[in-house]
Amino acid sequence: MEPPEIRKLDVEVINRIAAGEIIQRPANALKELIENSLDAKSTNIQITVKNGGLKLLQIQDNGTGIRKEDFEILCERFTTSKLREFEDLHKLITYGFRGEALASISHIAHLTVTSKTKNDICAYQASFVDGKLQGVPKPTAGNQGTIITVEDLFYNMTVRKKALRSPAEEYQKISEVVCKYAIHNSSVGFALKKSGGNNDVRTPVNSTQIENIKIIYGNAIARELIEFSLTNEPFKFKLKGFITNVNYSTKKFQFLLFINNRLVDCHGLKKCIDQVYSTYLPNNAHSFVYLSLELDPGDLDVNIHPTKHEVRFLNEDQIIETIATALETKLLGSNNSRVFFTQAKLPKVFTETAETLTDAQIRRTNPKDFVRTDSKEQKLEKFFGCPIKKDEVKETTKAVQEEKPNPVEVRTNPEPMNLDVSLTEEEFQKQHELFVERNEKFEDLILNKTDVSPQIEEMKIIEKPVSKNEHIVKAKEPDVSSDKKNDSLSASFISKITRVETKLTSVLQLRKEVEDNCHKLLRETFAQHVFVGPVNPAQALIQSSTKLYLCNTELILSELFYQFILYNFQNFACYRFSNKFSVAELALICLELPEAGWTPEDGDKEELAKRTAEILTDKGPMLQDYFSMEIDEYGNLCSIPILLDNYVPDPAGLPMYILRLATEVNWEEEKECFRTFAKETARFHAQVSTEAGEEGKDWKWVTEHVVYPAVKDFFIPPKSFTENAAILEIASLPNLYKVFERC
Repeated sequence: MEPPEIRKLDVEVINRIAAGEIIQRPANALKELIENSLDAKSTNIQITVKNGGLKLLQIQDNGTGIRKEDFEILCERFTTSKLREFEDLHKLITYGFRGEALASISHIAHLTVTSKTKNDICAYQASFVDGKLQGVPKPTAGNQGTIITVEDLFYNMTVRKKALRSPAEEYQKISEVVCKYAIHNSSVGFALKKSGGNNDVRTPVNSTQIENIKIIYGNAIARELIEFSLTNEPFKFKLKGFITNVNYSTKKFQFLLFINNRLVDCHGLKKCIDQVYSTYLPNNAHSFVYLSLELDPGDLDVNIHPTKHEVRFLNEDQIIETIATALETKLLGSNNSRVFFTQAKLPKVFTETAETLTDAQIRRTNPKDFVRTDSKEQKLEKFFGCPIKKDEVKETTKAVQEEKPNPVEVRTNPEPMNLDVSLTEEEFQKQHELFVERNEKFEDLILNKTDVSPQIEEMKIIEKPVSKNEHIVKAKEPDVSSDKKNDSLSASFISKITRVETKLTSVLQLRKEVEDNCHKLLRETFAQHVFVGPVNPAQALIQSSTKLYLCNTELILSELFYQFILYNFQNFACYRFSNKFSVAELALICLELPEAGWTPEDGDKEELAKRTAEILTDKGPMLQDYFSMEIDEYGNLCSIPILLDNYVPDPAGLPMYILRLATEVNWEEEKECFRTFAKETARFHAQVSTEAGEEGKDWKWVTEHVVYPAVKDFFIPPKSFTENAAILEIASLPNLYKVFERC
């Protein structure tokens, strides 16, 4: 199919429609470029963005393409592929003037267009400056369709460029435009990515609008959608779309409006729809609405905004009222689909009622403001049918019978507060301020810790055979008195940290990087959390304030141990093996595992194992001096450092750890050497052993009484934890109460 011929129309005719057309920001220019691609019968549209569209904005489609002979007038003012005759203006008046974006962009950016039609044997590339073609289109390799590349936007308009906001905000606006067009044009596949990165938005070809909403906005919205359609003959309009029922609510009103297939705003319609939902949703809660409205083009005024982003139309008040009435009727009918669940009474340890408690023990606080209830009442295990221990019942009953101070009383002393009682928001804020004063410097917290158990210089090791040719080591747990078991750092390296002061610039820089990268909100969350229960060796639940979080224990431990290694540099106790282990044999064991990823191209396994032993033996004196990791001159592993008291890493990971030390650590540069060694060592220790210790303390006990107390006292969470799912909010008490406000 040949693309339509591009012609220049009468300037005076179109000037009346094009008045006030300007390019304000990358997202506005992108709207028309996307629509041009859609009109070219594209099935795939790829958008690439760099620096918020200021450095690069590239749109690629697989449409019909542009003829070589049409390049000359492609970027001249008032050139358009949508108008061939004067009468076409009446059909396309919906959008106002079209074809202005490329012309405008060519005056304020470096514009390159590459295009290939179905009948061309190759693609042609052309550059434009101030609307004029530069030279002759050059033949080049390319697929069918068009690639429009806009570089250095506003390079010659510094004042306009400075008026734009940050690249991140510009990219967010571009993303919003792409997401909305992807939903409206579900038959076309859309992809959006940052230059050099992966796709942030990607929808398949020939999808559905509900599927694209699910991909872009999530399943929480998609499962609550109901179809909404309306046809009105008196006012000559058709409406179709999807709206959320009254079960769904969010803090921000998400409103997608297309009028005659163009993304626009209509403040009157938006406000009216939001008011309809306000009758059914809690205060400050809003909905998700996607509407596609078709109007008579002659009734639409698109020239009330320079970028055609806002519109007005004939009989606007009456049409909006008609839509609002139909919407309210639809929401009333959707109540029939609401489902409510009942639940049996939860198990409790004791049956005392409120009448048996004193006035000082009764809290008269709104339940949604509770921060924590008494953990001695019941534990997570009660919900899984675990037997209740008699000691727990006695301790709980005794705790209830004892007279407790009034929890409403404001505590002003600097002593730490028991987080196992409910707090009001006012109390929580006061305790938060005290916490900030006590925890300004992470290192001082470690150095000032004085109540520690005696130093433990070495631990006994017992061998545990795993296979015919493999032996794994496991450390015995230290004998720590009951009143010291909650110490989160090993007493051994706490006592040593006062004797050796690290003055290496590289280590101090790494510590500074950790502190500068601290996420303050997450630091407060971990520091004031209450442990709820373990899910598995790699996950656990914690509560902070009125929120419940799911934590990735392995990711958290990996970062925590990395920090321990940096802050306890040259101050480690060690687990000493009763039987030395050959580094070469450990490396050979690892190479036999599928996880090692060995291929014949890597070389002989025995040679690789031998080379691993040579590297680590050569670095042995440094490892022993700095990290208490001893590798003797014969290539035998004699000890590994203790990072956390009462904690033994999974010994099955030792072979992989040894091999990665030789292959992943940068032994050439001092700073990178310490960084990569600390990362690999932390990665090995982060694997929680599922084997029970000699005293019967399994991974559940270690997670609750060793790992998370250390996290609570010493962890500096990095900013990356907000992106890598290390901690996820799964419930919020105020939000849960909002769900049942209407019940």
